[in-house]
Amino acid sequence: MTPPPLPRIPWVPAALLAALGAGTVRARRRLRAVHVLPVVPPPAAAVPRAAGWRLLTARDVEPDAATFLAACAHAEREGLRVLDLLPGDLPAERALGLLRLVDPARYREDRLGEGRGAGFAVLVAEEVLARAGVEVAGPYASPAELLALTRRLKEYAADATGLAIAPALSCGPAGEAAGPARAAELRAQGLPPGALAMAQLGGLALLAAGVVRHGRWGAAAAGLYCLQPYLALGGPGSPLRPADLARAGAARPVRSLGAALSTASAAARREGSADADRAASYRADLADGTGRFLEPRRPDCPWCGSHRLSVRVRVPDLLQGKPGRFTLEHCEDCGHVFQNPRLTLEGLEFYYRDFYDGRGGEGAGTVFGRLGAAYRSRAEMLRPHAVPASWLDVGTGHGHFCNAARAVWPQTRFDGLDMGEGVREAEHRGWVETGYQGQFPEFASKLAGRYEVVSMYHYLEHTRDPFAELDAAAAVLAPGGHLTIELPDPQSRMAGLLGPAWLPWFQPQHQHLIPAANLREALSARGLTVLAEEHGPAHQGNDFFGAVALTATRLAPDPDRPWGPPPTPGARARANAVRAAALPFFAAAAALDALRSTAARHSDGGNAYRLLARKDTR
Repeated sequence: MTPPPLPRIPWVPAALLAALGAGTVRARRRLRAVHVLPVVPPPAAAVPRAAGWRLLTARDVEPDAATFLAACAHAEREGLRVLDLLPGDLPAERALGLLRLVDPARYREDRLGEGRGAGFAVLVAEEVLARAGVEVAGPYASPAELLALTRRLKEYAADATGLAIAPALSCGPAGEAAGPARAAELRAQGLPPGALAMAQLGGLALLAAGVVRHGRWGAAAAGLYCLQPYLALGGPGSPLRPADLARAGAARPVRSLGAALSTASAAARREGSADADRAASYRADLADGTGRFLEPRRPDCPWCGSHRLSVRVRVPDLLQGKPGRFTLEHCEDCGHVFQNPRLTLEGLEFYYRDFYDGRGGEGAGTVFGRLGAAYRSRAEMLRPHAVPASWLDVGTGHGHFCNAARAVWPQTRFDGLDMGEGVREAEHRGWVETGYQGQFPEFASKLAGRYEVVSMYHYLEHTRDPFAELDAAAAVLAPGGHLTIELPDPQSRMAGLLGPAWLPWFQPQHQHLIPAANLREALSARGLTVLAEEHGPAHQGNDFFGAVALTATRLAPDPDRPWGPPPTPGARARANAVRAAALPFFAAAAALDALRSTAARHSDGGNAYRLLARKDTR
């Protein structure tokens, strides 16, 4: 007898159902992890003096004295310096959105995590406000302004920022936001309002299609979507009582559709004019072409002097889409890969501008803030060899590595050096003790013999003269001190497979890509003995994802880039179409990168390597 066929499962609504279920459970678990302030005033003995604290609020939010005192007592007891207060009547969508972004159980310990909050009230120690240079004149005009401030203050209290629910606090009239206000709030948190709105619209479209095409499965997914606010935030034990919970369920699809459409429209209007002020400056820079940004081509290898050179790759600027074309040449004798012709100093300024600061500064900061595991892995490489008292991180940027490494080496003094203004900001934040701004070789004599560890993580490839940088490192190290370096590996298999779309080429910023054997030889010549070499642990899992991103940029550069032609509706439509078409490729690339990372770490081969060397004591 033939068994009956198994019922067919419609995978799209089933996947939506699973995702919604997991999200609901996660939101409810995270909500229970948020501390709830007592409604009655704490005992007098537990109340700190109010002079050391400021309670900052959005307009029309009026906290009572009991909430302020309870918040101060909780912050003092837990050693917090910044405490965001969630109003008891926080609207359902705001609460769900915050719980998607923040895991309260890990929020405080995540030194690189983004500062998040509800945007209505935040308690701040006055010394944090002073270090951040924040002057408070009165209530903030909107939740967006307070969200931006909370994000900034977390940087000055990296491991002393928390969340608490204030049951007696009310959102006031600003509880719900849509259109320009919602777009501004997302932007203040470093989130792209246009992309998020499009993603929300796509999710709603899938829910609707599921109901139409898949009957019960689609209806189940849509029903769970409507019930999610009740299941995650409702019930007798919930510490929140959203004012809109009663209407947040059945009307959720319609309300979400309206909010997503208005947010997308507001985001599009703003993006059209955001970079107008920079465009005139770039037009002036480009009036005479890009020829002056490149030096004459050199005929020999800068590493070994050989004249046996071949072209490895020619690429345009796929990072920002600025005009120009760049060549990386390969030395047939020593394997060194270098930019030829290389950028002039004027060219370096032009192509770096608006990447790590200005227009691109926020995005770069977000990327660096998500590399906590890599930073800790780099710091832990020292464990078998030294317990450092002093550490200089060269090319520190805004000090993200030093901030994360404090969790591994809490007693170590971390200083940083960089060309940009970010190193001064790192000093103000407390991420480095001392920040040196300038070229590393210029500090070699001043800092000679002062550090037990010098690190150069993805720095040496950006420099014009790697030998001078290594000379400076050898001079700055104390006898017996350690130098640790991480670099892209030009001998990676992915470099050949992906060609111009291999992200670590990183043109036009990377000047030199140095094979590990060459670096070992250069270190030995400077009296440093290599103790450890890692390839798999240094691998950065972005080969395929980066290739998709660079290809998408090549096909459709950002139409609003201020160094490009004025945006047209056709250019915007093309960019949006390419971005939409790239989504499944990004998903596939992420899966491939996960497999590639596993293979790289097991085979000790990836797209980067790091070396640890000790300076000889004689």
